[in-house]
Amino acid sequence: MTIPITSYSKSYDVIMVGAGHAGVEAALAAARMGCRTLLLTMNLDTIAHMPCNCSIGGPAKGHVVREIDAMGGEMGRAIDATLTHIRMLNTSKGPAVQALRAQADKNLYHLYMKHAVERQDRLDVKQSAVAALLVEDSRIFGIQTKSGIQYLGACVVMTTGTFLRGLTHMGEVQQSAGRAGEAPSVEASQSLENLGIRLGRLKTGTTARIDKKTVDFSKVETQESEPDVPPFSFLNDRVETPRPLLPAWLTHTNDETHQIIRGNLGRSAMYGGRIQGVGPRYCPSIEDKVVRFPEKDRHSVFLEQEGWDTVEMYVQGMSTSLPEEVQIAFLRTLPGLEEVEVMRPGYAVEYDFVPPDQLLPTLETKAVKGLYFAGQINGTSGYEEAAGQGIVAGINAALRIQDREPLVLSRSQSYIGVMIDDLVTKGVDDPYRLLTSRAEHRLLLRQDNADERLTPVGREIGLVDDARWELFHVKQELMKTEAHRLRQQIVRPTAEVQRLLSEMGADPMAKPLSLAELLRRSNLDYSLLSPLDPERPDLPAHVEEQVEIEIKYEGYIKRQE
Repeated sequence: MTIPITSYSKSYDVIMVGAGHAGVEAALAAARMGCRTLLLTMNLDTIAHMPCNCSIGGPAKGHVVREIDAMGGEMGRAIDATLTHIRMLNTSKGPAVQALRAQADKNLYHLYMKHAVERQDRLDVKQSAVAALLVEDSRIFGIQTKSGIQYLGACVVMTTGTFLRGLTHMGEVQQSAGRAGEAPSVEASQSLENLGIRLGRLKTGTTARIDKKTVDFSKVETQESEPDVPPFSFLNDRVETPRPLLPAWLTHTNDETHQIIRGNLGRSAMYGGRIQGVGPRYCPSIEDKVVRFPEKDRHSVFLEQEGWDTVEMYVQGMSTSLPEEVQIAFLRTLPGLEEVEVMRPGYAVEYDFVPPDQLLPTLETKAVKGLYFAGQINGTSGYEEAAGQGIVAGINAALRIQDREPLVLSRSQSYIGVMIDDLVTKGVDDPYRLLTSRAEHRLLLRQDNADERLTPVGREIGLVDDARWELFHVKQELMKTEAHRLRQQIVRPTAEVQRLLSEMGADPMAKPLSLAELLRRSNLDYSLLSPLDPERPDLPAHVEEQVEIEIKYEGYIKRQE
């Protein structure tokens, strides 16, 4: 006997569709702000998955991670807890463009984020695929899954990544997939089109994964981690990992590599005309590099380990859509990879996106009230860009539910604000990547002062808890006190002082100067000033760093402000 079952539905305040880096930050933000939240994903085993590289950070991207953390997001804490390799980039340049970049243990990063969403109060996590958006009178009221279940909610955030009508390419082989081995979402694209939302087509790609056991490390250059650099999260004092940090390695392409690629361009999905979507300008495939830069006789290639307990290595800089046998052939021309074995070939993925000029600065669609988009669906590339949009979309969905004023971050306030303003005002022609050169106020938008810029914002909207707020106030007070002391402490040009300055390679003093005035000299820094500063207090490194930057660049900073 069949027992009749009534149709099932459940109500939430906010529904997140997709559990990548954007969806996770959006869901955590909304739930932490007090909303009943649903995070819906096609696969619970790929929450916050890293399908491309295993890295977080870099110029502008590392700044965004710090900004997410400053507002109470999760990405900074996640990478601090799971990193296997970390470096500070651009140390020979000014503080505006210096940035952290770390490699994560991919599996541990996913597990950290999965645990974060599963333990979060007011947040349900479910596995299902979306078939339709439920809209009436240009206002969303929920979603329907492929299995017919309805989840009702006044706000929906779409963070579908590369899954909208996803199509993967490896040479002549095409497969309908959002990622290798994962089904695409066709019905969601159709539902968006039915709402009158305009779609476009983009392409991105990834590189082969190789077997570490088959690499000759005597022929590649070791790139060690830098354990003394600061962590990503303002809640952490230092980089602490459960196991020793791992190195990366550097090798290069050569003329033989380029000849193999040129000889097989017709078999490339991109150059063979099988891909219609536009690829990323600032993260080109190895085919693009060889074609667009024929004058270069070699390209740098980094070998990055994907975790402590795996032999899989990511070949940074060799994204491709060439056939697998061609990938094996050109990889084996690289020094150190002559006998390499490919564990997973690289491929390109083509997908639908929503041109972001259809969005408000809150990331809400103009066409449907309560419907938000975040991440690659908006035409961006990168985990960090996705997470930055995710936290803003999640915040604004929660603020709408609570009938509060929306959050719009300005270009002078954050890199996230620069990115969103670029997206909604200019749209995109190719996958958008955040760069320090896009920020006209970048001396104000340094990674060291992200908390000063955005922690008060996070506190006001309800994401910054008491513990983080107290840490922030302690840091601000220490900085204020130390900056005042440096401006008041006078050093006189005694014979001993002049001798010490000479040993430091600094010009002699012609008159008494404050420690702050000495610190402004380009060849002096906090550590070098120690012999002239016997009363120097024992301060955390991040406090000294920010005070030194503020004093050294005081005139430029005031001009930008």
